[in-house]
Amino acid sequence: MTAEIIYENNLRSRCTHLQSGTVILTDAPKDNHGNGEAFSPTDLVATALGSCIITTMAIKARTMDGVSVDGTRIEVRKVMAADPRRISQIDVILHMPQNNYTDKDKKILEHTALTCPVAISLHPDLVKAVTFVW
Repeated sequence: MTAEIIYENNLRSRCTHLQSGTVILTDAPKDNHGNGEAFSPTDLVATALGSCIITTMAIKARTMDGVSVDGTRIEVRKVMAADPRRISQIDVILHMPQNNYTDKDKKILEHTALTCPVAISLHPDLVKAVTFVW
């Protein structure tokens, strides 16, 4: 098992990562009957994409001589569609630190990002707009 989820009330759930005990609360968003006081489940999907991208890039960077992605700042934006209600697009903007990346480094890291496990697990109709600011 990966997680245990307890529905508390008022459209809030308590999600516990079983290996670490880390807790994430989720709320329904304000535009869908909730309070928006925590990540919504769809916020977590979008955030997971950004987190997976930088995690896989960091793993790859460890194998590249003198390359680091430490200090990368990522902005994530989720776009919802209706009928059926779903995520239609996730925008991920990576602000890379000034580390004198070569063109080869950039190509390797970008390919790694775009093929991270979350990216390739999401439905192909979901637009994943990933931008690198080098």
